[in-house]
Amino acid sequence: MKLTAHFSLAEFTRSESAKRHGVSNEPTPEHLKNLIVLCEKVLEPIRMKFGPINISSGYRSKALNHYIGGSLNSQHCEAKAADIDMDGMTNATNKEIFDFIKDTLDFDQLIFEFGTKDAPDWVHVSYNAGKNRKQVLRALKVNGKTAYAPYK
Repeated sequence: MKLTAHFSLAEFTRSESAKRHGVSNEPTPEHLKNLIVLCEKVLEPIRMKFGPINISSGYRSKALNHYIGGSLNSQHCEAKAADIDMDGMTNATNKEIFDFIKDTLDFDQLIFEFGTKDAPDWVHVSYNAGKNRKQVLRALKVNGKTAYAPYK
């Protein structure tokens, strides 16, 4: 199923973990609406600027989120978030994607996920129609746990 011109539902629901644990990762009709808005408002503009992008994590059912140890209030479970990882692609870096979103697009949350001072391992972005906070964070490991700090 196509969500928008350049994104399919399969990109957002594929999960080896869901297969391994035998859990469904099928979104509800409300989740589908959220995915379409995320694609239209955030991911399509990125695609138009840089070409193909890799969605490394999209929609997660509550059961899948539990198995992978995701946050209890993850926007992935609402189909409002995607992780983008450009490793191995030649058209853009994770940092270029991060900066483009930060400087150009409307979003709820943008997270520079781990990596080095200059290059995230991946980029988390969410869109919450009518409630976007424009929150920009950096994910770090502190004493073995994930912590979030304002991005500077």
